[in-house]
Amino acid sequence: MSAAAKTDPSIVNAMSVDVEDYFQVEALSGVVTRAEWDSFPRRVAANTDRLIDLFAETGARATFFTLAWVAERHPDVVRRIVAGGHELASHGLDHTRVDRQTPDLFRADLKRSRAVLEDVGGVAIRGYRAASFSIGTRNLWAFDVLEDEGYAYSSSIYPVRHDLYGMPDAPRTPFKPRSGKLIEIPLTTVRRFGRNLPCAGGGYFRLLPYWLSRANLRRVHRQDRSACIFYLHPWEIDPDQPRVEGLSLKSRFRHYVNLGTMESRLRRLLNEFAWDRMDRVFLG
Repeated sequence: MSAAAKTDPSIVNAMSVDVEDYFQVEALSGVVTRAEWDSFPRRVAANTDRLIDLFAETGARATFFTLAWVAERHPDVVRRIVAGGHELASHGLDHTRVDRQTPDLFRADLKRSRAVLEDVGGVAIRGYRAASFSIGTRNLWAFDVLEDEGYAYSSSIYPVRHDLYGMPDAPRTPFKPRSGKLIEIPLTTVRRFGRNLPCAGGGYFRLLPYWLSRANLRRVHRQDRSACIFYLHPWEIDPDQPRVEGLSLKSRFRHYVNLGTMESRLRRLLNEFAWDRMDRVFLG
């Protein structure tokens, strides 16, 4: 599909990828410890390469919020992200939730992860996304630390109700969370039935029918006249990833539902909407 045929090409949306491997996600944290990570077969490099190829095929650019843990082990992937014209941003050091850190530990995490990414990628890091959207009402101090460390923006708040994250009363569009220059760019939600509903990708995109996800994005364009954010993880296009044993039914469902259809759905999304990097869409 040509760019002229895209849905409302006057609105360019932000595509983002949280670069972490399948065994590093919150849904598996109850059965997989960080000490075990290096014993698992890594698939993040091959899956990220597939996404880079898909973006090149469809003319999209994206922001890759990358774990420093991944960058240290797969520097070539990070360099390919940068070479492809994508934005390299931080997802922290090792996927530790911000709400489980003190301000000092969070600052140390930001410093070390940024140093690793800038050394490997050779570009300045301006953006940050917290593991599992773990900045909320109880740890707004995190924005002060991000500001102190020189970040231009965060994309760490999801204005929904969820058992693992969420700040439903937060603004639905970019805002300044404190008195400084730092901008928070919240994940996209759609207003339906008097509440915020998620429509920014991830597991919801795999679970819901494609037509509904597309309709929700169009509704945000039409009602809010706002660009949308979409996010996914490299493991979400990998139905052949090893199955981790011992998960609860909820965690198993969240992680594995519709992995086999994700790549084809993503290709449709890339062809039907216009996509670019977070920094270019929201910072100008």
